[in-house]
Amino acid sequence: MGMPVITPGTATRTQAITDIISSVALEQTALSHILNAEGEKLQKIVSVATANEELLEVNKSVNSMVDSISRLEILLQIKLQLFGDCLCDETPAF
Repeated sequence: MGMPVITPGTATRTQAITDIISSVALEQTALSHILNAEGEKLQKIVSVATANEELLEVNKSVNSMVDSISRLEILLQIKLQLFGDCLCDETPAF
C-alpha cells in the first residue's frame, strides 16, 4: 500500500473530518502489521531458542512493543472521540 497523498485545499469540514478518521484507520492498520510481526518474532524464537535467557529477552522486547502500541491505540481512540457526536454541515474548513 502506498502513502496517501494529502494536498492542501478548500475541503469542507465534513471532508476534513473524514480525512482524520481515514488517517486513524491507516494508523490502526500499520499497528496491526507491527503486532503481527511481533507474533512472528515470538514464534521464531520459541522454535530456535536454546536458552531461557533468549526467550526472556525477546519476551521483554515484545512486551515493550505491545505496551507502546496500546498507548498509541488509546491516543487514536481519543482522536476518534473528538468526532463521535459531530453533526457536520458542508461549510468550508479553516
